[in-house]
Amino acid sequence: MADQLRHEAAAGKITWANAAQQAQETRNLVMIATRTRSTPIGRSFAQRIKPCGVLLNQLVALHTQRIHGEGALFSSLSSAQKNKIYSKIVVSAGKSNPSVTNAMSRLSYAGKGVLFLSLSLSVYNIATSDDKSAAAVKEFATTGASIGGGIAGGALAGLACGPASPLCVSLGAFVGGAMSAFGAGFIW
Repeated sequence: MADQLRHEAAAGKITWANAAQQAQETRNLVMIATRTRSTPIGRSFAQRIKPCGVLLNQLVALHTQRIHGEGALFSSLSSAQKNKIYSKIVVSAGKSNPSVTNAMSRLSYAGKGVLFLSLSLSVYNIATSDDKSAAAVKEFATTGASIGGGIAGGALAGLACGPASPLCVSLGAFVGGAMSAFGAGFIW
């Protein structure tokens, strides 16, 4: 997306200002779409880092000060300097924050590892049980209740503490999952 806008602006098909506007809008829409597909904990971390999308005027001011110094005003720049600011906005719209990307990747692996451990323990419990069908039903119910309780607990904690409080959401998800699993195991 950013490369296409940059090429169109460089070829004169659109202005650099239009390219920057489209890049900023697309970046914010992608951020919203990505957050809707995330878990409550992931969404909470994302909102903690960046509560909402950045407006074009904020990006213009930020890049103007980065390139031309603290006291620089965008309105006093030449047309070529303004286009350079807009081009920086277009290029930056196509980049992610490497530290956030790496952290989310590590958390994703950790989550998959915990899920694998949980499923492995369920398989072990079924394999060593005398009544395998009853053990399988119990493990399925307990694991399902744990996942559902974790999602519900994380969502409720997000409502109670606010969506941008990852510790509260994480704790809510853990407590909700644990209580649901123990409850399902106790009932069984």
